[in-house]
Amino acid sequence: METGYEIVLPPGYRRQDVLAFHGRDTEALAEQVGPERLRKGVLLDGVAVVLAVAFDDRTVRCTVDADGALTPALLGRAHEALLNILGLRIDPAAFGSLVRDDPLLGPLVARQPGLRIVQSATVFEALSWAIIGQQINLPFAIALRRSVIGLAGRRHASGLWCYPEAPDLARLPLDELLSRKFSRAKAETLLRLAQLVEAGTVVLERERPVAEFVQELLAIKGIGPWTVNYALLRGIGYPDCSLHGDVAIRTALHRLLGGAERPDIAATELLLARYAPHRTMAAAYLWASLGKTSD
Repeated sequence: METGYEIVLPPGYRRQDVLAFHGRDTEALAEQVGPERLRKGVLLDGVAVVLAVAFDDRTVRCTVDADGALTPALLGRAHEALLNILGLRIDPAAFGSLVRDDPLLGPLVARQPGLRIVQSATVFEALSWAIIGQQINLPFAIALRRSVIGLAGRRHASGLWCYPEAPDLARLPLDELLSRKFSRAKAETLLRLAQLVEAGTVVLERERPVAEFVQELLAIKGIGPWTVNYALLRGIGYPDCSLHGDVAIRTALHRLLGGAERPDIAATELLLARYAPHRTMAAAYLWASLGKTSD
């Protein structure tokens, strides 16, 4: 079943940032990006769904195409996913006002006004991607992600593959991932997370108190503060993530501040504290200063 509707875009909306983020996989297995269009496949409540968006000057035409009944609950999940992939969770205006006269980040905002945090379609996609991509280069991470989609995802009737949900990934044998060049630690953490989510021990819902979400994830072997903060940023759209453990953030601060050495994690945490409760946008601008989308 298929349905469509329009979303009015805010002034200054940067559609090219959205298209660039979702176009990183050049093989276009689960995302297809055109000059003004995007199609993304994702499993929602066990149903293969393709989310399609077509940009106009001030609006975006959204289409939800499900391989099955498009129930109100599923349509609600799809709408939430669309808000995520369009980067409409965090309004950048508050951060812009905060740093207007800030000597460090103010000039970055002035050069790129309206930068937005583009998210993964679901919290599970964001968290599993954080595990997949941690401490490896982006092309290798994308190749591993592609393997996960091919092993645990499902092809939509249109031909586009859909990113898996936790139950799909939880059923994978460890050896399947190891044979696709996953390290044992990365594969075990990924499967452990999927199995805990499937069992209901870990609940990945945007509406949960952040402190509970963080505590639950940090209790999982193999998941640390960086992974949790990345999941908060890309999965939930939490506006105050401190990415002080991120190497690129520290590199960006080093370039802006100068000096002989890159700030360490503790110093970076103190530097970012001044931008609370908008540290997520601070991270976005620091990544952008390096020409990165944050992976």
